[in-house]
Amino acid sequence: MADTNKQFDEVTAKCRAIFVDKMSDYGASWRIFRLHGITDQIYIKVCNIRQRQETGVSLVGDDIEGNLRAIVNYGITAIIQGRKGYKDAIDMSNDEAMRLYDQVLNEAKELMMRKNHDYGEAWREMSKEGIVDMIMAKVIRIKTILANNGKTIASEGVEGNYFDIVNYAIFDLIHYEN
Repeated sequence: MADTNKQFDEVTAKCRAIFVDKMSDYGASWRIFRLHGITDQIYIKVCNIRQRQETGVSLVGDDIEGNLRAIVNYGITAIIQGRKGYKDAIDMSNDEAMRLYDQVLNEAKELMMRKNHDYGEAWREMSKEGIVDMIMAKVIRIKTILANNGKTIASEGVEGNYFDIVNYAIFDLIHYEN
């Protein structure tokens, strides 16, 4: 798992750098998103990846790795939004947003390490397509839970699904980079 720890850090450093650049451009404008909106953004990215995997063609130039990085960042913002709620205006500094980003990313890594221990890094044997399908399934689950006002009977809530989305996207990025 030492390799996974290092690979996690390498791929998430790129995600974080993009987030930092977007914060420089837009500030924490993502604070206006409700969970439905962020989930839809993740859905769009997953649809684009699946289309690209099926056809091998992108007419607008979106690449799979870029979409996966966006999914990581949207997933992290979704977790932050779920905890803090949305606002109608930017209500936090870039420093505070980055502190929260790093906190959630660290939680995702800790969860990934625990699950890797228990599942024996089974994701390494999964196909890139299978991982994307898992992300799509998680998005659909979140949409269903949100449609039920966040209520579940026998399953984890939206935050757990967002954490899984973040980690599956990171796993796929590791696959693409190796």
